Amino acid sequence: MLLSTAAGAAIMLQSIVVFADPVQGISLDDSVALALKNNPAIKMAVDDQQKAGWVVDEAKAGRAPTLAIGAGSNRADGPGQAAPGTSYNSSVKMNWTLYSGGRIEGLVDQAELNAIISDLGVDKARQQVKLDVTAAYYGVLQANDMATVNKEAVESLTQHLKTVQAQFDSGVIAKADLLRSEVELANAQQNLTKAQNTFEIAKSNLNNIIGAPLDTQQILNSQLTHTDFNTSLDDCIAYALNNRPEIQQSQNGIAIAEKGVDIAESGNRPTVAFGATDGWSGNEFPGQTNNWSMNVMANWNVFDAGVTNAKVNQNKALAAKAKDQDSQLRGNIELEVRQNYMNMREAEERLQTTQVAANKATEDLKIAKTKYYAGVGTNLDVIDAQLALTQAKTNHAQALYDYNVNMAKLEKSMGVKV
Repeated sequence: MLLSTAAGAAIMLQSIVVFADPVQGISLDDSVALALKNNPAIKMAVDDQQKAGWVVDEAKAGRAPTLAIGAGSNRADGPGQAAPGTSYNSSVKMNWTLYSGGRIEGLVDQAELNAIISDLGVDKARQQVKLDVTAAYYGVLQANDMATVNKEAVESLTQHLKTVQAQFDSGVIAKADLLRSEVELANAQQNLTKAQNTFEIAKSNLNNIIGAPLDTQQILNSQLTHTDFNTSLDDCIAYALNNRPEIQQSQNGIAIAEKGVDIAESGNRPTVAFGATDGWSGNEFPGQTNNWSMNVMANWNVFDAGVTNAKVNQNKALAAKAKDQDSQLRGNIELEVRQNYMNMREAEERLQTTQVAANKATEDLKIAKTKYYAGVGTNLDVIDAQLALTQAKTNHAQALYDYNVNMAKLEKSMGVKV
């Protein structure tokens, strides 16, 4: 039993990936840069940005004159025709809206505000991608730490099993102690296998976000560490309310809705347009007879059965809704900042307690092993101490991950530019 168990443990230790602290490779900044270049979400945001620019050009085109060329022919023949044959006509027409009651100007303003919203959408996408990359990058580091913790547990239990086996062979302990040690080692091996699998999945997830092949074996040159965050909660909230792209988008959304009111009110104002036509007609193309005309046309819809008034009120309601949504958005953003800030501080407190627990658990395991090897302790004491140490190190790794990820979430919720 001893030989099969010890041999299995040795083979496993030799075959697993050695999760040593990375010394070179891809950094977090490198990962963010790759994601900003390759991530589809940013490319789609840039596409929206470019589309918005063309919409502005389309709206501005309403201020410029238009020119149209037309040509046609007519064939007449038969007993009833005074002059049988083919006739031709061609024309050049120009139209220019001189005054639209403010409608064209309002549409241009709306298009320009939408373009600004699209620009902010790119910033928003970049911030979200940075957060996704950061969380994935830290996820790889945490998975590596967890694999290391479980690897150390397997090594410790393997060494302990050898001692227990020797004592059993000498008739010092009961078989129950040997069996318990073998069970604990098997459990630790399973946990190591799970940790190794989690590590591989975490690397694939990072590769997916930064646009690398999923099976790329990234070597990360960073570690999860604690860095101080000295900004107060009130300052974080104030920064968010001034810098979040969503709030700036919301403010532009209110302006767009208010421009909609102006556009609707243009229905109560006159419009003025200039037109000019130059035409030719005759039995030879493009025609021998020339006719031209120019005109200025003014229109004023003095009664439309309340249609314009209804449109104005609709857009006023939309503007009021946009303001209410802005107020709701600000409240949600403040709540988001508070949650991320408090979660970060809570994880920071856990960092201190879990580090103390890990140090004490390490010392406790040493004492338990010393007492057991001296014959004054029990096998259960050693196993319990080992489990306590593994749990303490797991808790510390989790707290370190939570602190860093919540800091990244806080920066994103504050609208820190990428």
